[in-house]
Amino acid sequence: MNDIDTSDLSWDDWDELQRPAAEETDFDAVVEGALSRRGFLAGVLAFGSGAAVMGTASLMGSAAQAATSRIAFKPLAAQTDFTIHVPEGYSWKPVAKWGQPLFSGVDDLDHATGGALETSDKVFGENTDGMEAFTVGNHQLIAVNHEYVNPKINLPNNEGGVPTSADDVRKLQNLQGVTVMEVAEGENGWDIVKDSPFTRRIHQNTPMKIAGPAAGHNLLKTDADPAGVEVLGTMNNCGAGKTPWGTYLTCEENFNGYFGSTDANLELPEDFGRYGIGHEGRYAYEKFDARFDLATTPNEPYRFGYIVEIDPANPDAMPVKRTALGRFKHENAACVLAPDGRVVVYLGDDERGEFLYKFVSDGVYTPGGDTSTLLDEGQLYAAKFNEDGNGEWVALTPEATGMSQPQICILTRVAASKVGATTMDRPEWVAVNPVAVEAYCALTNNKNRGLKANAGGDETPVGGPNPREANKYGQIVRWFPAGDDHASDSFTWDLYVMAGNPTVGEGLYKGSENINAGNLFNSPDGMMFDSTGLLWIQTDGDDDNEGEFEGMGNNQMLAGDPVTGQIERFLTGPNGSEVTGLTWSADKRTMFVGIQHPSAPFPDGEGKLARSTVVAVKRDDNAIIG
Repeated sequence: MNDIDTSDLSWDDWDELQRPAAEETDFDAVVEGALSRRGFLAGVLAFGSGAAVMGTASLMGSAAQAATSRIAFKPLAAQTDFTIHVPEGYSWKPVAKWGQPLFSGVDDLDHATGGALETSDKVFGENTDGMEAFTVGNHQLIAVNHEYVNPKINLPNNEGGVPTSADDVRKLQNLQGVTVMEVAEGENGWDIVKDSPFTRRIHQNTPMKIAGPAAGHNLLKTDADPAGVEVLGTMNNCGAGKTPWGTYLTCEENFNGYFGSTDANLELPEDFGRYGIGHEGRYAYEKFDARFDLATTPNEPYRFGYIVEIDPANPDAMPVKRTALGRFKHENAACVLAPDGRVVVYLGDDERGEFLYKFVSDGVYTPGGDTSTLLDEGQLYAAKFNEDGNGEWVALTPEATGMSQPQICILTRVAASKVGATTMDRPEWVAVNPVAVEAYCALTNNKNRGLKANAGGDETPVGGPNPREANKYGQIVRWFPAGDDHASDSFTWDLYVMAGNPTVGEGLYKGSENINAGNLFNSPDGMMFDSTGLLWIQTDGDDDNEGEFEGMGNNQMLAGDPVTGQIERFLTGPNGSEVTGLTWSADKRTMFVGIQHPSAPFPDGEGKLARSTVVAVKRDDNAIIG
């Protein structure tokens, strides 16, 4: 790694540099069998309402509805410039930018220095990602993730952005994590309410409780925490979720990249390889903070990779890591209630060839009742997709895996491999339809499909919804729980869309029938349903607009109708950025959208540092848009 500049690599490419995956794939046999069956693709590429497949009365859509578009805006053309575009009749405005003060007496970002260490935990953090809105009394709050840092921008006076001191590391640590902030709409639009009693920054040194089956396990104990029940910080916070009782779920994704060893010859545990933990971290933390040095604190990595629950209404409440939901590269956490009141949480593991999971609580949610253990006691499952359009959730139990319950929660990937779960093409955000009993998962891409196995070397065919080798475009799979019950252990599935390029692609690489020259995109990532059942799709893919990606332009946000399969482009981000994170104001008249790692000069103009930004999008007539 020392001979390669890793600072600008994507996380998945950085992982492959750490530990190239084994050759072979467990999916080849399934693809071969699927493609040889007449009509298989027609069966799984079902663009109408799931009612035709499942006979589900609650699903919206009749033949008449399917013929009518519910997408009311004029679709955008692809864009390649360095700003945001929205349709005619809409406008956008920045609400929160990296380095923007959350409190009085704090200066706005100094573009010459990237901001001071002393105020780095008092400003809006870097690389905005998943977010959720909350109403507390008359206050509108937004909890926002800050996934990672851009050291070349955040430390502009350091050569290559490389930290050279403990102060540099602490500054980077402060810029990540979560912001809980109050926002309000005034004459000049939406803005941060400075000094709100609800506002706080949660970063990589914030004390947190460890709860659930893994709490107190030997692997989670350190010299600083001999009981294994309290940890400092949360990191690489990607997607998010919202519980029925009004708490925020932030998701630890690529935690592996923060750890390294000052001893290059240190022998690492075998399971570190499965999780991509090596001798060198991305940010040189290990050189200046012993907590991230595997030679000093070897158990620290086991304390990350979880879902963290935060109460935005109580700034004094300690965040809680919910180990029952497993340890892996969490993308987001989509919560829904089963008919009997149990809590179901869908979870994707964002790495090539990893798995899709589901947690079902033992307890039942009762409004106003005790929720303190609902996410600690329950069953974790991994998904198995069969080539015939059926699937099952396989319980990760000690009997099925040969592992103890704490081990399952700490080494969840190993447990899922043991039960033969389906390897997936980077399962990212899961979205649950509020007006139909169905769920969707963005399978972003997998250039290794058909060429390499996952990091665990899974070789047994286990099925899956991906008919393309070397998948660079991605697709969205959806499933329909048996009995209209998200807690059910079986389902049927189809593909809502296969991204592709009908202009330059051949065969399946043209994409599915609902892809055309006017709505081209690749790498679906973030997804959220609005209250009407429209699916909003955000992308994080190749935006060079060349070759296989010709005509796709910058990363973007599209609206999709699950009933008709129609997909149209609503927003385009600046070149170089990912469009990620979406939530709405309480009155549904404002859409808050995240723009991550934009290329300069967004949003402040020439000669300024690029700033990740949350923007507010509104209709000019102030009508509802979500």
